[in-house]
Amino acid sequence: MTKKNIMFLCTGNSCRSQMAEGWCRKYWGEEFDVYSAGTKKHGMNERAIKVMKEAGVDISHHFSKTVEELPKITFDYVVTVCDAAKETCPYFPGGKVLHVGFQDPPAITKEMTNEEDILQVYRKVRDEIHESIKNIKDIL
Repeated sequence: MTKKNIMFLCTGNSCRSQMAEGWCRKYWGEEFDVYSAGTKKHGMNERAIKVMKEAGVDISHHFSKTVEELPKITFDYVVTVCDAAKETCPYFPGGKVLHVGFQDPPAITKEMTNEEDILQVYRKVRDEIHESIKNIKDIL
């Protein structure tokens, strides 16, 4: 069986797209070659790494990258996980582009100071992404 290529696209490839990549590898790694990228790169978000690790998924080895830095392959599916990426999504010939948007933890928590409250926001988004990825074959 030939694996399909799936990419999760976000603005900075630091948080939501990285979480989606981690969950997809966990659940669907035997069916998909999984990638994530950003329209820009912001570096990895340490809180995203932390809350994913709490859930048993290690994304600490991931790195932030742009679409241009990915291998020159055809993506069967491109899933935008933020509204900004949806609006600026490059053209991917041959691929089906889907949008499953999630709130942006860094933006939501920008004014927050209590670390536990901040992590709760990240956990909420992590869990929403988890549910979406577990059921991703229903939308592909």
